[in-house]
Amino acid sequence: MELWFSEVQTKNLSMSVRVKETLYMGKSDFQDIAVVDTYEFGRMLVLDGVFQTSIFDEYIYHEMIAHVPLFTHPDPKKVLVIGGGDGGSIREVVKHSGIKSVEMVEIDGLVVEVSKKFLPEISAALLENNPKVDLKIGDGIGHMTKAENTYDVIIVDCSDPIGPGEGLFTYGFYKDIYKALKPDGLFVQQTESPFYHQPLLQRLNKDIKSLFPITRTYLANIPLYPGGAHSFTIGSKKYDPLEVDLGGAPDLNTRYYNKDLHKSCFYLPNFIKELLK
Repeated sequence: MELWFSEVQTKNLSMSVRVKETLYMGKSDFQDIAVVDTYEFGRMLVLDGVFQTSIFDEYIYHEMIAHVPLFTHPDPKKVLVIGGGDGGSIREVVKHSGIKSVEMVEIDGLVVEVSKKFLPEISAALLENNPKVDLKIGDGIGHMTKAENTYDVIIVDCSDPIGPGEGLFTYGFYKDIYKALKPDGLFVQQTESPFYHQPLLQRLNKDIKSLFPITRTYLANIPLYPGGAHSFTIGSKKYDPLEVDLGGAPDLNTRYYNKDLHKSCFYLPNFIKELLK
């Protein structure tokens, strides 16, 4: 009998994948966790029934959430990743040799352990115990309330705005991020689908723009995520990703991100421009 796994996008739409094998099924204190091996996407991490990442296309998301902000800041030394329990963002961050330390605050330790076991390609930097990485299992929202003038770049690699990720999409959280960044710091957050989450994207853009003088949204094409197009939003105190000089930027052997894409990903379709006005 064929086994299919479905993620409900809206009350009228779902996405389904045919599953070869269920590798893990469990429940943490925060959410249901599954790893399934699929025919189309390979091994996939699923949280509370929502597709999070897959071996097939994970590099797109992780490269774009990490390298766009890290190449926008001219000299990032201290970086914070909130969430990102699969380890993919950390893997990309530590490719930047100038970074001295990167903290990772993930609320669900079971996600980290499951990812290390079943998604080792993504969790490579955690498996290697990279000396630059300081992994903390804890609440990212609480962590932000205590930090001030600390980080050059903050990457909010969160799940959808439900369950443990809900509080990471609020104005109060963005105020704490602003406080935690250095005077020339910047942050990035994944901000969902420009097709299926328009009210959310509109609200987040407004909240971030009210705090940061430079606020820009960019896109990446990620087959696993609803609609194929996925958005990210940068809030920056000083540096504009469209004005950065990437002439001397090192080649990090990426599969998706490149210097041309760094700027072109910010050129948005008209319907998104209208949405964010």
